[in-house]
Amino acid sequence: MFEFMLCSMLTILPDFLFRRFVQGKRIGHEITLYSMWFELRWGITLCAMLTITLITVIFYYHPSTSTVSSYFRTVTILPETPGRVAEVYVENEQELQAGDPIFRMDDSAQVAALEAARAKVREIDAAILVAQAELAAANGALEQADGALEQAQDELDTRRELMARNSNVVSTRDIEKIENVVAERQGAVDQAIANREAVRGKLTILLPAQRKAAEAAMVQADVELDKTLITAGVHGIVEQFVLQPGDYVSSVLRPAGILVPLDAYHHRFQAGFNQISAQVIQPGMLGEITCVTNPLKIIPMRVVNVQDVIAAGQIRPTDQLIDVAQQPVGTVTVMMEPLYEGQADHVPPGSRCVANVYTSNHHKLEDPSLTGFERAKLHVIDTVGIMHALLLRVQALLLPMKTLVFTGHH
Repeated sequence: MFEFMLCSMLTILPDFLFRRFVQGKRIGHEITLYSMWFELRWGITLCAMLTITLITVIFYYHPSTSTVSSYFRTVTILPETPGRVAEVYVENEQELQAGDPIFRMDDSAQVAALEAARAKVREIDAAILVAQAELAAANGALEQADGALEQAQDELDTRRELMARNSNVVSTRDIEKIENVVAERQGAVDQAIANREAVRGKLTILLPAQRKAAEAAMVQADVELDKTLITAGVHGIVEQFVLQPGDYVSSVLRPAGILVPLDAYHHRFQAGFNQISAQVIQPGMLGEITCVTNPLKIIPMRVVNVQDVIAAGQIRPTDQLIDVAQQPVGTVTVMMEPLYEGQADHVPPGSRCVANVYTSNHHKLEDPSLTGFERAKLHVIDTVGIMHALLLRVQALLLPMKTLVFTGHH
């Protein structure tokens, strides 16, 4: 409508003035409702062409979309293992800091496992003390066996020396008996050494390994016990939380609630523009939005990022071939943030909005090599953006009436 009114002033109005004051034709006589097309055919034709051209230029260089929203993430409140709730520490819509407890599950099994692991550690500590006493006893037995062996070896050496001096004093049978005693006591020494090494290996290798395994089991039991206390991972607000002691909570059957983080992404808006605008919209462009939750207010925005892929083209391996004709068209996803801090504070996350972005050729106009036609073209492109800004403000004015009266959303 605005484009047509503007173009008619440059086409239909001059044509009518020429017919009226130059040719002398009058409204209601020569110019009637039935003869209007014939009399004003040049102005009407030029007006239609100019209007279509103007609308194309406006919507191409200054894109608009009604698909704008401030998306936000949510965190599902879930335990790692299913179980029954023992205590609840928060209420619905309560603000939590990261680390605040939310609820605690029944931990009797985890406490029992932790106590069993601690008892196992104490048992191994006692075994270590016993092994130390066994090592001392093994050392004593080894010293005793060494002494007996040394005594038998001395007796054998003495008898061999006597036999070498006078064979009649010591018989061969006596020598053989002493040799058997030495061999027997040597075996006792070897056995004592083996017993000592066994006890030493038990004390230095086996029991420490068992203690480490018991400590690991205790740590694991402690971790499992900690999992029964569910805490907030981020700063946020609890929503849809109606948990009561005795309820059964499971990651599959029933989550406990939702935690909505309070972060900076609440003030970032995602807009889906037509694909034909992909070459026009660039990071740094200025724009404006108006939202249903905050009508009659225009918020200046800035494009911070343009997603370099279109979501409609994503695929996942399946057992069916993709039919391109059945794929949705998809839009260009654009990230926008308020130009000035705090202007979008009153827009709740998830609001539906309408957005415009505006092409600016100010930096191009500073190029001295531009021709006059190119300068005029760039000036026209920048100037017609005012028309789109005016249309957005008309939408903002009509938005309450359209929502409350014509759609019946009271």
